[in-house]
Amino acid sequence: MKIAVIGSGYVGLVAAACLAEMGNTIACVDNDQGKIDGLKKGKLPIYEPGLDVLIERNVREGRLSFSTDTAQAVKESIIVFIAVGTPPGEDGSADLKHVLSVAADIGKAMNDWKIVINKSTVPVGTSDLVKAEVRKYTDFRVDVVSNPEFLKEGAAIDDFMKPDRVIIGTASEEVAEIMRELYSPFVRTNNPIYIMSNKSAELTKYVANSLLATKISFMNEIANLCDTVGADIKDIRKGIGSDTRIGPHFIFPGVGFGGSCFPKDVRALMHTSDEHGYHLDILEAVTEVNRKQKKIMGRKIALEFGEDLSGRTFGIWGLSFKPNTDDMRDAPSIVIINELLQRGARIKAYDPEATKYAKTILGDTIEYSSSGYDALDGSDALILITEWTEFREPDFDRISSLLKKPVIFDGRNIWNPGKLVSRGFTYYGIGRG
Repeated sequence: MKIAVIGSGYVGLVAAACLAEMGNTIACVDNDQGKIDGLKKGKLPIYEPGLDVLIERNVREGRLSFSTDTAQAVKESIIVFIAVGTPPGEDGSADLKHVLSVAADIGKAMNDWKIVINKSTVPVGTSDLVKAEVRKYTDFRVDVVSNPEFLKEGAAIDDFMKPDRVIIGTASEEVAEIMRELYSPFVRTNNPIYIMSNKSAELTKYVANSLLATKISFMNEIANLCDTVGADIKDIRKGIGSDTRIGPHFIFPGVGFGGSCFPKDVRALMHTSDEHGYHLDILEAVTEVNRKQKKIMGRKIALEFGEDLSGRTFGIWGLSFKPNTDDMRDAPSIVIINELLQRGARIKAYDPEATKYAKTILGDTIEYSSSGYDALDGSDALILITEWTEFREPDFDRISSLLKKPVIFDGRNIWNPGKLVSRGFTYYGIGRG
């Protein structure tokens, strides 16, 4: 198939590369000339494991191209994906100006029937708005499909190539059949393709992310209770995760969730609900628990060093909101670092991929180290925020020798408290009693 993907951000690039990998001819379009020039030279605007190899191969084979010419891409394609950002407003609503701008561009370029696919995360009713915007500029038939993405940053290629399920929102059986054909190479193991209404598909994405955010916040609450009563959240997680009604996923406590999806989607679902006269009390609690959880590390540091941190230096491992990404959006590290700075601390931080983007947020308020061990040299303690794999089995003897005192704050519970204590460390985890 000849397909246009409008938007070369995270979702657009992954979708374009994976669709091209299956033999489709993909034109990936963005109005940012600098970004397109970089992509043509093999320079990706994001970090995602394996994406650079996939893009390089499909560009070389002629299946994937990049341009700023939306009109040409639309004219040459029957399927057009909209994969642009929907940034949150102050009230939590999703800003649809980029989506509707693309819809207008599509309408102006229409030369035949087109299937327009909303890949962006959008609120209920957006498909109707997109169709109305396209129809302002053309009499050609247009069908708008809601096809939310379920990509985990750091594992997006696998998620797209081997999806748990594919959600298709459309009222047309003809369009549904074309969509089944498009996604059939990705579901050869018979994972389901669900056909439903546009509104149900749009809501499914928000509900999925909000439910996962709820699980995380609930486990963070229980972890804090564990610290109070002396229980170990790791044992509790095993005990409940083996229950098939609960499952082992998204029940790991930590210093709060961040990223481009969970915080934004929770707020957007709450805003949609409020607009319709129904308030989601549970999601309000989830948001508040997550806000408090990002402060939990500061409380633990105060237990060890007091409220005034003047003259103290802390080595931080991990800045991105999760491993295998450079995404700093709503990252817990930002809250933790700013709190420590306000209390007079000096920060030396290391992250394998996120330093460039961290500098745009934190500027020169902290020092950026070239390695994890460099960040610890002369520091009063190690604070682990992001559980990159390279941090899982470090040289603890070296860590002890670099720190002024062998103190570790493990914000992701990746190390064994008993073993560290036996080696002379003072250990603080999340819910480890």
